[in-house]
Amino acid sequence: MEWLVNGVYYIVPFIVLLGILVFVHEFGHFLVARLSGVQVTDFSIGFGKQLWGFTDKHNTKWKICAIPLGGYCQFLGDADAASAGSSEEVKELSEEDKKKAFPFQNPWKKLAIVLGGPGFNYLFAIIVFTLMFAFLGKFVNLAGNEQVFRRHQQDNGGNCRDAADKAGIVKADRILSINGHEVESFSEITTEISLTTGGVAEVKLDRAGEVMELSVPLEMMKVEANGQTTERPMLGIKSMNTMELDHERMSLPDAFVEACSETWRITEGTLRGVGQMITGKRGSEDLGGILRIAEMSGDISRKNGMLDFIAFMALLSINLGLINLFPIPVLDGGHVVIYLVEIVSRREINAKVKENLFKAGFALILALMIFATWNDFVHLFHRFFA
Repeated sequence: MEWLVNGVYYIVPFIVLLGILVFVHEFGHFLVARLSGVQVTDFSIGFGKQLWGFTDKHNTKWKICAIPLGGYCQFLGDADAASAGSSEEVKELSEEDKKKAFPFQNPWKKLAIVLGGPGFNYLFAIIVFTLMFAFLGKFVNLAGNEQVFRRHQQDNGGNCRDAADKAGIVKADRILSINGHEVESFSEITTEISLTTGGVAEVKLDRAGEVMELSVPLEMMKVEANGQTTERPMLGIKSMNTMELDHERMSLPDAFVEACSETWRITEGTLRGVGQMITGKRGSEDLGGILRIAEMSGDISRKNGMLDFIAFMALLSINLGLINLFPIPVLDGGHVVIYLVEIVSRREINAKVKENLFKAGFALILALMIFATWNDFVHLFHRFFA
């Protein structure tokens, strides 16, 4: 019975999280399409059998379906994944309907509609962060260190020393930047160290008003990840024990600026991490999928509370928007590339070419999903059964 209760604790937050993010993304497509005069025929949260729905006055079918692992916004004239107008059904549209059909729109309109989804994911995150910073303030661990770790490494004199200790970082130093990237919280220090390649971190710090720059050879420490033992770079410092309010409650304009900065930091960190995976500088075991998101959403909702859950939702919204902008056919980014090519060349790409591109993109996305799901299963097995 306990496993059933625990399952509910993970499944319900995950469905709520994914449902909201999918709605935000698809509503971005919907709103831009509606403003552009394009007919939206279906707005669906989930796939498969319809559980609930209604049709609005604009003949858009709004529905919630049985499989809550995504959603879609379908436009008049959508015949396939490439939004091509080559099917007999599309060809039989009246001239009046063609004015509202997606395949017959100019590429600028198509581009705007496609960008609406990722754009709304980013807008949602910025709004969430703005409200949090304005009404709660920005809570962070200050970017200092309470003590230098001393684990088990010994120098020739028998003294235990770690990376930070060897480099001369001492208690009460305030770290300003790592590898040229400014840090304002201990979590940002952790992120920058995890993204460091080459084994050496360039650390700028403030020691009692004096700015110093140090090259710190990082210590590689074995950690468990997805059931596999991997080595991760460690600086060897400990955060302050207490959470401190880095800023008082901000005005809405200041909160908005800080929210945009936070959104950019998350985007930049994600891009750097993905780039390191592609180039082999970072292990592929970090690639997680739907099950990992479900696990994290359940853990955060149970242990951290509603505010952290909302902040996690904003972070995932950024990642969802960013991933959808990757130039892979099937994703929004693939559509963007196609429409930009059509705008520059002033001619529409052949429907068959589009179809083949989208088949290749679908195969790539499917392979990545299978790989990520395998990582998730390995991770969950070692967490709950090993």
